[in-house]
Amino acid sequence: MLSKTALFLSLIVNLCGATSALYGQSAALLEAAKKEGKVTVYGSLESDTMDVIMQGFRKKTGIEAKYWRASATKVMDRAMSEFRAGKPLADGIVAADNVMRLMQQQGFFQKYESPTNSDFPKDVIDPNLGPRYRNVVVGVVYNKSALKPAEFPKSLEDLAKPQYKGKIVMPDPTQHTTTTQWLASLYKIMGKEKSEKFMRDLAANKPVWVESLLPSAERVASGEFPIAITYVKYAYIHGQKGAPVDYVREPKLIGDASYITLASKAPHVKAGNAFIDYFLDDESMKMMSKLGEFVNRKGVLPPLPGADKIGFVEMDDLSTKDFAEKKKEYTQIFLR
Repeated sequence: MLSKTALFLSLIVNLCGATSALYGQSAALLEAAKKEGKVTVYGSLESDTMDVIMQGFRKKTGIEAKYWRASATKVMDRAMSEFRAGKPLADGIVAADNVMRLMQQQGFFQKYESPTNSDFPKDVIDPNLGPRYRNVVVGVVYNKSALKPAEFPKSLEDLAKPQYKGKIVMPDPTQHTTTTQWLASLYKIMGKEKSEKFMRDLAANKPVWVESLLPSAERVASGEFPIAITYVKYAYIHGQKGAPVDYVREPKLIGDASYITLASKAPHVKAGNAFIDYFLDDESMKMMSKLGEFVNRKGVLPPLPGADKIGFVEMDDLSTKDFAEKKKEYTQIFLR
């Protein structure tokens, strides 16, 4: 059974209507893609979102589309294992910046310049990975019913105040790689000295750790905790479900970038190209935007209040060695 999210997006697909070719795409490419017959994508984008995007792709092209979803790290591990074994199955990968660059360094991707690239700002187009299709922004989400109005946090730095001790939930920074990156990148909006002090003060407030950013948001939406460090988009997603949640407006927020790129040994190159074209085009980007995603296609904004005023600051990419060192450091700071 489709979830409410999937049903909602399905209506969007049906309203958009079908056309014989994708926007800006040559008939020759589409015909070649149809002859290949199918496309397989691995990614970390939420299944509800991708399932309906694939429904729209099938409706427009008649090409079978399959999606395997896991965490970005697991996506990389499976795709690279198949790649090294000479038995690649994925035509395209949808994942976060850090993982995509690690895969790129190992020769996993081939360059494809989609005709949709011109609909993205030049500063979000990577010469190898293509358009950064979305920014995944991390911030502070809070439950308005679990706090008095005077207690609502006004900034990220407020979370270091003693009044919030025991009231914060966040992903485990010694295990969750995005949170590790986020903490390591705070200096970009706070400065090195202030960010280091903030982490020590945050640790003193004994935040409760969960596995990842989604359960962090769920704990706040349910009222179990009043404040979460999580993706800002969850303020919209859970708000649509009736939860009394909001997020802290900041002029700058740190987040991760996401790309979709064609595999260098893609079994279905033309179908992979066709899927990338559809994924980056107006219809697909609007589907994602309706779920609160911060997509980068020109003129498409999430329905989250104040989203257009957020200055996105991309996290630092970390090497395997960097991750190991940071996780050791955060173990010492948070578990002392």
